[in-house]
Amino acid sequence: MTEQQTIDIARLPVMGEAAQQSYPTATLYVVATPIGNVTDITLRALYLLALADVVACEDTRKTGALLQRFGLNKQTIAAHQHNEREVADKIVERLRSGQRVALVSDAGTPAVSDPGARIVDAVRAAGLAVMPLPGPSAAIAALSASGLVNDRFHFVGFLPAKARQREAALVPLARDTSTLVFYEAPHRIVDCVGALLAAFEPTRQVVFARELSKLFEEVHRCPLSEALAWVKADQHRERGEFVVLVEGARADTDEGDAEAERVLQILLTECSVKQAANLAAQITGRKKNALYERALQIKGE
Repeated sequence: MTEQQTIDIARLPVMGEAAQQSYPTATLYVVATPIGNVTDITLRALYLLALADVVACEDTRKTGALLQRFGLNKQTIAAHQHNEREVADKIVERLRSGQRVALVSDAGTPAVSDPGARIVDAVRAAGLAVMPLPGPSAAIAALSASGLVNDRFHFVGFLPAKARQREAALVPLARDTSTLVFYEAPHRIVDCVGALLAAFEPTRQVVFARELSKLFEEVHRCPLSEALAWVKADQHRERGEFVVLVEGARADTDEGDAEAERVLQILLTECSVKQAANLAAQITGRKKNALYERALQIKGE
């Protein structure tokens, strides 16, 4: 968008609708911003950003560029993961003086796998008001296009970067019947898929939502057994931010879990933890990693 094409927000006819909402002073406004396509910003978000006394943001350069796209020249302050507690005190001071403070992240909804939660917590602890302005969310966008039919979803966010910690985080999710929602960085997507294959049944459906709302947006669904081949089939698929959705466990797995537990208990009386887990996996068809973690719990190791 060129300088001549910048939108004069005040002249948009629909801004009258946004203005009818109450925007009290001494309030922190949690404002969702576009995850890719700049035109996904809501009219209400634009109105509030124009009204705010200051914008607290993850990256002042990125947010400054976004504001300039819409002809807004606002004071910004950095509010990222490294200074969140410190800046929370400053925001509370501003709110107590009667200011309106807008809180944004680089993309999407603040405090959802992004900085912001500590700031909101501090503001609420101070007895001050917080108002959310809903808008873009990568997780919700991916769910809506997934076709995974489930009334429940479990937002996990980013898995740990280290392999052992990642595996441990996935073990308790193996029985979860909710659709599982993960965020993943492009340089870890192959490792992420490998961990999912080790933790879950290969027949489960997985959905990759990559570069949502951007030029090279891609939403792909396949059985988990085919996921690694799909990612590696095109080098461009290891680029861009990912939302990864995994179909939840079937509700009828409880009986199978009980049988796996029974077999594991028997084997542990004669075998080592590793041997018992390996044999139980072969006998029951359950995941070896999950059985190994359960065996460690039984043995108290």
